[in-house]
Amino acid sequence: MKFISWNVNGLRACLKKDFEASFAALDADFFCLQETKLQEGQVELPLEGYHQYWNYAEKKGYSGTAIFCREQPLSVRYGMDKPEHNTEGRLITLEMEQFYLVCCYTPNAQDGLKRIEYRQQWEADLRDYLMELDKVKPVVYCGDLNVAKEEIDLKNPKSNRGNAGFSDQERDCMRTLLSSGFTDSFRHLYPDLAGAYSWWSYRFNARANNAGWRIDYFIVSDRLVPHMTGASIHPEIMGSDHCPVELELEF
Repeated sequence: MKFISWNVNGLRACLKKDFEASFAALDADFFCLQETKLQEGQVELPLEGYHQYWNYAEKKGYSGTAIFCREQPLSVRYGMDKPEHNTEGRLITLEMEQFYLVCCYTPNAQDGLKRIEYRQQWEADLRDYLMELDKVKPVVYCGDLNVAKEEIDLKNPKSNRGNAGFSDQERDCMRTLLSSGFTDSFRHLYPDLAGAYSWWSYRFNARANNAGWRIDYFIVSDRLVPHMTGASIHPEIMGSDHCPVELELEF
């Protein structure tokens, strides 16, 4: 069973950069998108054989998530049980027979950590939400989580220490989640692999120089670890400042 997660940084723009060809080549059973930047009806995707689920932000041209899946879910939830977190289209949960799939676009702490208090509240509430799901079925949690957990997860850790995405607060939130019964799938399989990034700034020729960050994840309930058969990153796929990340599970 193959899962893909991709922050497309505006789906309408990505569609002009061979999104549909990349989608077909990746051939996933579950395809999760973040930062679609859409309102309902602005695009129609003829994805034959896939069910489509969209969560739109109230603010136009902002945030947004989607999941495309071959198998129809048992149920679908948009957002979490906290109304204050549900206006930006950041979360979709599919209940499948054997697991929950949660697609997330985590709020950015912003320059100067202007939004760090909200980010920390989001992280605490989302952790509670994931742990409640995990009591029922194991969880596959994916998306642009807007944090590089360790120094190995970005090219320039010293100069970025304390910046959004590499602040002590955000890193601590990720560590707390991972100590609560969850596993970072890629780092579990490749604990020492450096230079594996999923996002590059559009500035300073960063992608060509592989001066990037690993901020896109598949995080799974610990009891799914024996079912993992692969995790990978696809920097060869263009169309966004992020690239797709992949998880394979076998049941």
